[in-house]
Amino acid sequence: MSACEIGEKISLTRQTVQAYRDGLLILPLNDQPKPIGEAGRPGNLELVPPAKVPKRRLGTAVGLAIMIHAIMHIEFNAINLAWDAVYRFRDLPKQFYSDWITVASEEAHHFELLRKRLSALGYDYGDWPAHNGLWEMAVLTATDPLMRMALVPRILEARGLDVTPGIIRRLRQIGDEQTAAILEIILRDEIGHVAIGSRWFKYLCQQRGLDAERTFRELIIQHFSGQVTGPFHYEARQQAGFTADELRTLESIKSRTISSAPL
Repeated sequence: MSACEIGEKISLTRQTVQAYRDGLLILPLNDQPKPIGEAGRPGNLELVPPAKVPKRRLGTAVGLAIMIHAIMHIEFNAINLAWDAVYRFRDLPKQFYSDWITVASEEAHHFELLRKRLSALGYDYGDWPAHNGLWEMAVLTATDPLMRMALVPRILEARGLDVTPGIIRRLRQIGDEQTAAILEIILRDEIGHVAIGSRWFKYLCQQRGLDAERTFRELIIQHFSGQVTGPFHYEARQQAGFTADELRTLESIKSRTISSAPL
């Protein structure tokens, strides 16, 4: 999680995943987690406010590369987020850690697929600025796994379920089957990742005697400082564990400023 160099982060992810699968990594850890800090990222990556992130226009080669870079940045952050969940949240069932280790492995694979594609276009991660909204939400939710599950996978990361199908269609319209195929893999896996967030959010609500649907709405209103925007991909979100009531909640507060930075 703290590794900054790309190759090191990917290599450490692979090694740790294999160690866990071989029974060499015992979780949960017994010591107290250290306070959350900045996630490891390449030194040449410039972080800017969301409004200053370069526009993603698919009509040009550079625009395509900028779009791929933006998705890469989400995937790189997602590696850090998965490992932070494994490290930070204690006294949860073994399956929680197994789930998020799997997510870390898949997010690293997504990043590598996108990096190879971006390299073919003549660019690399860090060639454009990006924003830090996803990690800022990780910091905000660092003290409570219930908040983390509700606000990161189910709000910020779930936005990808809504927008990725449209991006895939546009890529195919311009004849870019290579990038479209990569995004198909990412969309399939991300439905599973959001479903993991849904499952553990509902588990934690049950453990605390909370109504999950009411708690979801309250957490969005109280702790999310961006905008909930649609349209929503109902089928993908339902596959990822959203109930009809939760989707109605999202529709009811759509495009209304509430209390974290959007993707």
